[in-house]
Amino acid sequence: MQSVVMTQPGGPEVLALKEMTNPEISETNQIKVRLMAAGVNPVDTKLRSNGTYFPDQMPAILGCDGAGVIEAVGCDVTRFKAGDEVYYCYGGLGKQGAGNYAEYTLVDEAYAAHKPESLGFAEAAAAPLVLITAWESLFDRAGILAGQKVLIHAGAGGVGHAAVQLAKIAGAEVATTISNKDKADFVAGLGADKIIDYTQENFKDAALDWTEGAGVDIAFDTVGGNTFTNTIPAVRFYGDLVTILQMPDNTDLKTARLRNLRISQELMLSPQVFGMQNAARHHSHILSQCAEWFEQGKLRIHVSHCLPLAEAAKAHALIEKGGMTGKIVLQVAEDSNA
Repeated sequence: MQSVVMTQPGGPEVLALKEMTNPEISETNQIKVRLMAAGVNPVDTKLRSNGTYFPDQMPAILGCDGAGVIEAVGCDVTRFKAGDEVYYCYGGLGKQGAGNYAEYTLVDEAYAAHKPESLGFAEAAAAPLVLITAWESLFDRAGILAGQKVLIHAGAGGVGHAAVQLAKIAGAEVATTISNKDKADFVAGLGADKIIDYTQENFKDAALDWTEGAGVDIAFDTVGGNTFTNTIPAVRFYGDLVTILQMPDNTDLKTARLRNLRISQELMLSPQVFGMQNAARHHSHILSQCAEWFEQGKLRIHVSHCLPLAEAAKAHALIEKGGMTGKIVLQVAEDSNA
């Protein structure tokens, strides 16, 4: 099968299209998927640059997000059958036999969900990681409630644009940061109530003005660095601040403590790394619920670039350039339904 592999850490140029052995089911809970498309995420570029979670299992196939058609199922698989269309976030961390920059892959049944019929494979492949990350951050970490005011950083980005929509579905009011007019128009179309161009105004002051000085109930940091630190005073007393990045080493948390903030960290890859089956099933539940919202027209995923599998290196370079709107996808096979 055709696959994009890396044999050592490095720049985008270490990604190469090669012929690899077609994986075969070896565990009873596995499904074998013929991939139609694979999502590309910032974590892919970090694993490529810094090394995978399983450095002794080179060459590695990256790509956590996938969508495709089931070719075969293990004897203990109960929710799927050959011919089913699925989407999922599984693999791509360096373990052999599991990665989505390829024509075929093996997936633990617990992580997969039926693909929404209203989505093409490219859109479906772009969705899982960002949906699960945004859901766990807003619903599981912060316990979002209707009527709350939520600040979401980088609302036009991959995770950000999913988070804006999920917060609106939850009944919250949403403020989000962007950097130009095109992105402002984009997030307005997602339903954002307050749009803050951080290149023109201080987002903390804008958030405090929006909440009449009280601060937001929930802040969701998808940027990291100084953005995390500068968000602390924008959150109300006893509010929630969730980040998907590692907190800066020099962060002074005194203000957060004085404001009694609950600070949470989110990494949706942990279930894969540590083999947490209950958490895996939760991921599948999230994708199943989001599938209903896709069908109802309440949720959408924006694909900014759809590139051939062979251009994975170009996809990584685009992500590392920054400023992305929505998601990048690698087209593995032609989607006749697109």
